[in-house]
Amino acid sequence: MRYIIINPADNVAVALDDLVKGERVEGVALQMDIPRGHKIVLRDLAEGEDVIKYGFPIGHVTRAAAAGTMVDHSCIKTNLEGLLEYKYEPSLVEIAPSSERRTFRGFRRADGQVGVRNQIWVIPTVGCVNGICEEIVKRFRAEIAGHEGSVDAVVAFPHNYGCSQLGGDHENTRTVLADMVHHPNAGGVLVVSLGCENNQLDAFRELVGPVDETRVKMFKTQAVKDEIEYGLEQLRSIFAVASKDVREEVPVSELRVGLKCGGSDGLSGITANPLLGVFSDWIVAQGGTTVLTEVPEMFGAETILMNRCQDRATFDKTVSLINDFKEYFMKQGMPVYENPSPGNKAGGISTLEEKSLGCTQKCGKSIVRGVLRYGERLRSKGLNLLSAPGNDLVASTALASSGCQIVLFTTGRGTPFGSFVPTMKISTNTPLAENKPGWIDFNAGVLAQDETMDTVAARFRDYVLSVASGETVNNEKNGYREIAIFKTGVTL
Repeated sequence: MRYIIINPADNVAVALDDLVKGERVEGVALQMDIPRGHKIVLRDLAEGEDVIKYGFPIGHVTRAAAAGTMVDHSCIKTNLEGLLEYKYEPSLVEIAPSSERRTFRGFRRADGQVGVRNQIWVIPTVGCVNGICEEIVKRFRAEIAGHEGSVDAVVAFPHNYGCSQLGGDHENTRTVLADMVHHPNAGGVLVVSLGCENNQLDAFRELVGPVDETRVKMFKTQAVKDEIEYGLEQLRSIFAVASKDVREEVPVSELRVGLKCGGSDGLSGITANPLLGVFSDWIVAQGGTTVLTEVPEMFGAETILMNRCQDRATFDKTVSLINDFKEYFMKQGMPVYENPSPGNKAGGISTLEEKSLGCTQKCGKSIVRGVLRYGERLRSKGLNLLSAPGNDLVASTALASSGCQIVLFTTGRGTPFGSFVPTMKISTNTPLAENKPGWIDFNAGVLAQDETMDTVAARFRDYVLSVASGETVNNEKNGYREIAIFKTGVTL
């Protein structure tokens, strides 16, 4: 298969491989070489006529385009503009509960949550103590080497915030760090404070609320004589408890999986994102939870999500999710539709509508059961929408903060990063998987070759469950674990 027409209504096809001038697509001779992932005009388009892909307009051509030519960002303009009025027109597909009852081996926590990892995290309340946290972790890793028990990793998560912040930025920092304290992938947490920062430890402790004090400890470095040795003492105490934790069989209904894409290309909406959509529907059928974010990459496809909301209240929250983010752009004096990125364009994505229609493939057909503010933790099982930007590390951190134990990340260009939970990279094309085996964990590019969705989806399900049961992904093997907190305002 050299090309695909995604929807019968489309007036463009997509090259699944590099095509050369003179090849024929639906009987039309190509007038130029067409790179993989790019769009081929199937019939003459007049200036101003809509380009149809996925069965929807993805913008209009700014000049006439002849059949057999390529249309890309140089000759397509978005149809999107400003804030919109939305009408709730529900189109709900109920995902029937599955009779299949799959399990994975996870860590059951005292609060009822289930972790897919048993790690000890060292979290600074403020960037001033980043170096201290990293030094404590370095020494402690050396101390326990070869005697880790069931502890998968001991990790420090430096960040730049916790002081000189006001309003929403200050609360975002506090909320995300508090979410981490409660995350089930952490068998223990050490919170390290300076003492004079805006994110005061006593107030932060109050925000965090009740914890198991054998597993969660906090201290101010300004209040102890030797902060490194004191931190090591606290870690030894936490480790004595966490290292005895054991995995047990738990149902897939306990899984909470984040859905994310980055470095997308023209195959993202054809291979990897639809694969995640099938997987998301499967998780929902098992009684589990998936979360879709990247609000700016819902623009242009938002009505599809709105009409999948379970009720009017959920619809209203989704409308606010979309329009609040548009207003954020407008208040900053920035264009609402300044997307796709240069890498997206090089990979064949030309407008935000096209990117969004491909992006939303990740959440399948399930009904939207919940809508979360940034930093808010999951309450509803099933498919949820989460407020966060498209930035890869910020959005992945937000997914993990909501309670997701794993983030599934599709990419057509490749990226090595990882958030504070396993961040699995799924390639949209086979050349990427072959060229970057140290980045890519699963190749969905075979869907553009000779494998069926049923076959690939079954293999993918098994792989995700093996990761949930302890198999490490590349970001973990490489030690790439980071956090990034959403910032919108003034730094003092």
